[in-house]
Amino acid sequence: MTDAEKRVPLVFFRTDAGSEPVREWLLELPKADRRIVGVGLKDLEFGWPIGMPLCRALGGGLFELRVSLRSRRIARVILCIHDGELFALHGFIKKTQTTPDGDLKLARSRKGQLEKTR
Repeated sequence: MTDAEKRVPLVFFRTDAGSEPVREWLLELPKADRRIVGVGLKDLEFGWPIGMPLCRALGGGLFELRVSLRSRRIARVILCIHDGELFALHGFIKKTQTTPDGDLKLARSRKGQLEKTR
């Protein structure tokens, strides 16, 4: 598949300082785990909208990519749709049953920044 066949292109959120937190988080993961998250992100790009079990709406325009890693951990990437693009706002390893409030707050903050600047 080519970029032209994507239903919605993926963009990594960029801070004012120019860093891309989700890309940096991905690069810290072991290669096998990074690949699993990457395949999930690709599936979202080419198949949007996708529901459970891969993607779940969190409310307020946020969505959660849900993947299980080979290292027996669970990874989540919080995303939003803005101007026809899918923005990866925050990535983390999930350690509790519910999505931690701090992770949701950070994603909401980044979504707000995105909406102000674009």
